[in-house]
Amino acid sequence: MRVGERRDTDVTHEDQRPPAAVLFDALGADYEKAFAHAPAHLSALEWLIERLPPAARTLDVGSGTGRPTAAALVGAGHSVLGVDVSPVMVELAARQVPGAEFRSADIRDVPLAADSLDGVCVFFSLLQMTRAQQSALMRRLALALRPGGHLVLATVPADVEDVEVVFMGQPVRATSFAEDDVIGMVEAAGLTVLSRHSLTFTPDHPAAGPEPHLFLYCRRDGTGL
Repeated sequence: MRVGERRDTDVTHEDQRPPAAVLFDALGADYEKAFAHAPAHLSALEWLIERLPPAARTLDVGSGTGRPTAAALVGAGHSVLGVDVSPVMVELAARQVPGAEFRSADIRDVPLAADSLDGVCVFFSLLQMTRAQQSALMRRLALALRPGGHLVLATVPADVEDVEVVFMGQPVRATSFAEDDVIGMVEAAGLTVLSRHSLTFTPDHPAAGPEPHLFLYCRRDGTGL
């Protein structure tokens, strides 16, 4: 989960960073080791790449270390903008996938031109946002896709709001939707859910436990939203 929270009362530079940046700066390459070889993630990437036009323009939301998502897209001949709130992750990604562009920023602050993208990846990068923020971001991402463009999304489906969980040994806070409500959010944004895949996955980390995962394969239809 791309979430985190500090509880210290003292105001420091670290406290001023977004909670997700604090968490993923700390996890760094451990996150890649834990998740990069997840079969469902790799299958979603393969599905997307098969449907992209040549030299497609793609966006990776919560791009992490750049692997496997940006690396796979670049390897298939596509341009990639990866956006991640963690500077440590962005530094790792830029070193590991030099063929992509990476930006240390909150995706909510990044301008997205309408009809400008062929593909979008959103792998576990909504969980640090409120439900309203998740819904608003999905609408923006849908508008940024050209008609006929595709989006793949993965999340942890659960009917929870701002609850504390332990993720890879770190106390973090998470907000999500139950599975049917995730689908409703995506459809309300103007996307068609072509298929859904539910599974349980245990990250490759000694402090990790099994997690429910939901993958959605989506398309923007029509000429506008």
